[in-house]
Amino acid sequence: MFPSFRIGSLVLDNATVLAPLAGISNLPFRLLAKEKGCALVCSEMVSAKGLLFQSQKTLRYLDNAPEEKPLSVQIFGAEADSMAAAAKIAESAGADIVDINFGCSVRKVVKTGAGAALMKDAENAEKILKAVRQSLSVPLTIKIRSGWDASGRQALAIARMAEDCGADAVTVHPRTALQGFRGNADWSLIARVKEKLSIPVIGNGDIVRAEDAIRMKSETGCDGVMIGRAAIGSPWIFSRILALEKGEKIHPADPEMHFDMMLRYLRDSVRYLGEKNACFIMRSRLGWLSKGLPRSSAFRDAIRQITSEAEAVEKISDFRRLLCEKES
Repeated sequence: MFPSFRIGSLVLDNATVLAPLAGISNLPFRLLAKEKGCALVCSEMVSAKGLLFQSQKTLRYLDNAPEEKPLSVQIFGAEADSMAAAAKIAESAGADIVDINFGCSVRKVVKTGAGAALMKDAENAEKILKAVRQSLSVPLTIKIRSGWDASGRQALAIARMAEDCGADAVTVHPRTALQGFRGNADWSLIARVKEKLSIPVIGNGDIVRAEDAIRMKSETGCDGVMIGRAAIGSPWIFSRILALEKGEKIHPADPEMHFDMMLRYLRDSVRYLGEKNACFIMRSRLGWLSKGLPRSSAFRDAIRQITSEAEAVEKISDFRRLLCEKES
């Protein structure tokens, strides 16, 4: 059920994909997901204009490592020329796939005509798709929502347009732009898009557990599944999906898996971001990885003021000892 599949010239090892997650899917986090079996990892959403202006903060989003390959870089913008130029920059920096964001409904993005705004501006969407496709030699994908109402008409129209313009795959998050992340994702729309396209369709939305990914693929016929929020506190969801697909029984994550992920994430983040910045971010991120463990609320309180890698390691070790004492 989760065999390899092809996106353009690129063959993925399996059908799992990490979603682009603003503020989260940086290089250290992508390495965790990749280690746990994710076939395709995605960057955070990257501003096309930021790349063209050579903003150092924006260019940093393109950092990548051989161990995480293949990598998809998602760009957003509203002007065909700048999107095409940004796509070329992303490819030159090592992107194996360039993805165009058609789904972000954050006001500051939509008001510029980018993100989900493109789903109701078919003329500009087509210009961008054609320009970006012409600029690239790597596969091109897009990520869409249902549109601005629940009918799915805009999703179907944009998906077909993308295929006609040379896109190699479409990811469907079947919530409307107005829903944000509220309510339920309408998986039937993923199936409807899949029926209309000959290129791969990746489903996204409401995959909370590994079992949900299996069910989405079965119910919709999608070629791949994209996991976002569920991976934040449980990067091992990818390996659990693959285990279920093989018919293996999955068990609750071992506490040592949580601790191993915490230490690895901390170490990689310090190396990538520097100790000060990494520790500031780890004040919340390490807490996410404690989800499901006894006394995790006390651990989250303990790490709220960490200022050094050594202090963070000490707090993790204290938490580990506490759980070991409880078990004995």
